[in-house]
Formats: sequence, C-alpha cells, structure tokens
Amino acid sequence: MSPAGGFIRQVGIFCHMAEQPVDVDPAGENIAGEAPAEEPEAVTDDTVVHDDNVELERTIGLVGGLAIGIGTMIGAGIFVFPGLAAANAGLAATLSFAIGGLIALLVALPTSELATAMPRSGGGYYFISRGMGTAYGAIVGLGLWLGLMFASAFYLVGLGHYASAVFAELNIGLPFSPVIGIGLLFGVALTALSIGGTENTAKLQNVVVGVLLVVLTGFLSYGVLDAVGVFGGGTVPEQFFSRGYFRVLTTAALVFTSYLGFAQVATVAGEIKQPSRNLPLAMVGSVLIVTVFYVVTIFVATSAFGAERLGEFGETAMVEVARDFLGLPGAVAILGAGLLATFSSANASILSASRAVYALSRDALLPRKASEVNLRYGTPHVALLSAGGPILVLVATGRVELLAEVASFLHLIMYGLMCIALLVLRRRNPEWYSPSYRVPGYPLVPVMGALASFGLIVFMQPASIGIGVVVMLASYLWYRYYAGDVTLKGDI
Repeated sequence: MSPAGGFIRQVGIFCHMAEQPVDVDPAGENIAGEAPAEEPEAVTDDTVVHDDNVELERTIGLVGGLAIGIGTMIGAGIFVFPGLAAANAGLAATLSFAIGGLIALLVALPTSELATAMPRSGGGYYFISRGMGTAYGAIVGLGLWLGLMFASAFYLVGLGHYASAVFAELNIGLPFSPVIGIGLLFGVALTALSIGGTENTAKLQNVVVGVLLVVLTGFLSYGVLDAVGVFGGGTVPEQFFSRGYFRVLTTAALVFTSYLGFAQVATVAGEIKQPSRNLPLAMVGSVLIVTVFYVVTIFVATSAFGAERLGEFGETAMVEVARDFLGLPGAVAILGAGLLATFSSANASILSASRAVYALSRDALLPRKASEVNLRYGTPHVALLSAGGPILVLVATGRVELLAEVASFLHLIMYGLMCIALLVLRRRNPEWYSPSYRVPGYPLVPVMGALASFGLIVFMQPASIGIGVVVMLASYLWYRYYAGDVTLKGDI
C-alpha cells in the first residue's frame, strides 16, 4: 500500500477516535459554570452577529487579508534568515525556501476550503475543534495562542534590534541599549491600535506592506540585474549542493518560521469581507508572492558574496548585501525596510493572537470575560489585552528566539491537523459543511499537506520539539481541568 493510501486509511481511525461534535448542540460547562456561546445567528459578507447582540464587523478586504499574510511572513525570511540559511545549505538554501513554500501551499489549499465553510475568528483552532472534537481543538487553540505570543515578542525584539542598528549606522550614540524599550513601546502601541478597531490596523498594515514590497522589489530587481551582468560583471554560480543534500531539509525546517503568516488570515476569518472569495485568494496568494521573494532574495544574496561569506554576516546579511550594491544609502534603506517588516509581522501576530483568545473564550475553554467586545470599536478588547500583556512580558526578557522556534513547531502540528480535519469532514459529510471553495486534487493535497507538516518536525532542533510537546501537554491538562465537560457544536 502506498504511503498516501495508508494515511487515508488512518483518517478512518481519526474519525472514530475524534469526538463527535458535528451532530450535537453545544453542551457542558467549564469549571466556572460557563457554557459555550451559541453559534452566530447571522453570518453575512459584512458582519458576524451572535445571539447576545454582539456584532463582530467584517472590515478586512482582500488587500487587507493579503497584507496580513504577506506582512507576517516577509519579515524573517528576508531580513533574518538569508545569512543563516546560506551558512547551513549554501546556494541550495533557495531550494529550502521553495520546499517551505510548497508545504505552506499544500496546507493553504485545504485551509481555504475549511475557512470558506467556517469563516469565523479562531482559524485553525475553530476548524479542528469543529471537525475533530473539543480536546484536539483545545490543544491546538491554546498552543496557537501561546505560539503567536512568542512569535509577536520575537518580532518586537527584532524591531528593537533593527532600530538600534539604524542608530549605529547613522553614528547616533545612545547611553543605553534601546532594543527592549523600543520593543515594549511598539507592543503597547500596536495593542492599543488594535483595540481602536481592526479597520485602523488593516489600513496601517496595507500601507506598511505596500511600502515594504516597493522597497524590496526595487532592491531585488537591481540585485538580479547585477548578478546576471547588466550592471556589474556578473557572478559565477557556486556548486548548488555545496553543503550536501540533507542540509536542504534541515534548513527548510529552520526557515519554515517564515511561512506562518498565511494561517494568520484564517485566524481573523470572522472579520474578512466576502470570505468565500477573499479567504482563498489571500491565503494562497500570500504564500506564492512571499515564496518568490524568498527564493530571489537568496539568489541575490549568494550572488553578491557567496554562501560562505554571507553566512559570516549572520542575521544582518542583507544589510551588507545592500551596502555592497548601493553603499551606505542602500544599507540604511534595508535597515528601514527591516523595521517595517518586523513592525508588520508583530502587528499581524498580535491581532491574530487576540482572535485566538476570543474564539477560545466563546467556546468556554477560557473565561468568558476574554470574549467581551468593545461596543464602541467592535473589537475584543479583553482578548487583545490578554495577548498584548504577556507579549510585553516576553519582550522584556529579550530572549525569545528558542520560543519563536517553538511557535513554528506548534503551527506545524496545527497545519497537519487541519489537513486531517478536512479529510474527516469530507468523510463524515455533515449537513452544515458546505464550503464555497473546494480544494483541488482531493484527497492527495490534504494528505500530502499533513505528511509534509508532520515530517518537517523531524528536522527541527530537539529542544524546540521538547518545549512544544510540553506546551501541548499543558494545554491538554488545562482543558481537562477547566473545560473537560464542554462539547462543541459543528452545526454552523
């Protein structure tokens, strides 16, 4: 039997192992005596209205959805990983990024189908809890919340480092390191901005991503033309697999953090306008656009210095590439773009982390207070504070790199389970499941997406896997303690 065939057979086991939430009403109470909120009474292209007259507005269009996906993904892949990836895999790091993009695409397609059937805030947590049961959903939802907080803190600390580097580049001496202070300042500002309304946040995200793409397109276009000899003498490509074949896969696991953003779009699905059209376009489009930028970036960077020297520059490699092409103005421009990228990634991650809290709270897996919506701005202000507060604590530590890797582990678990949830729902075929978009190549695409997601975890660092497993176990124990009697409903 082929691996894909064996995997499909295992899905049948999942169907029996998973709880049966799709055919029953919400039931049970958590330890505080709170029951899951009823599903929305009305779901339109403009709003999601709940029976308690709470209305979550749909204010994010296609451009905003693309901006959330691209803005979250394009930061680390462009400004942090090129030097590290080149040191690990040489020129073959371009293949590592392409593998990461392929895995992300294999997951984005099934996620698009799930999102059009269940366009609610919470993303992967909502899909898995409705498709596979409350326990699976609790592990993924709580893990997603924690993973997004760690990722947000990582981006904010990165923003502080880029700001510090800009001061150093301009010979502006400061009596103290501004890294943590700037990270905290922007963490507070972005949380407050999100409380003021997702429309404001989306508009800012659109502007930031637009400027970032213009700067990167100009820079990379110049770099490609220089590499092929239009501006300079051209470069002779080095041996493609100079570091061996195995390192291509370990590097793919390293850089996969760069592809977490497309799932952020599904996390705010409840606020996407015309979700049947915009959700698939935003998720698949952001993956394709960002993959092209990543591959071109590695090509340009290795063409400028070669993989060995590029690796010596570490996390600031792209600044040195820009300096080589355009001198000091180029270095400052890329530093500025790095600030925009880390700002954009933090902004999108804070927004998505709060929506995960909102969804968990409405399902009684967290205290109901966390799902309160501000009547003035139409945003879940308590959920935003529940995400923003811990993020600031993590930023203050300044040591979140390993925890950012854990975020990648937790997302890969979620991605694999989302693909399985799609297979389970297609097999059960409940009456309520009627997506407006269906994944092409079913069942091969979701099977490959699940296998690739789980398979990439094997190539991660043991410490990251260990911490991720602890987070999942703690999430399950919290569920058993706080909401073990809660049963969720799939009938939406």
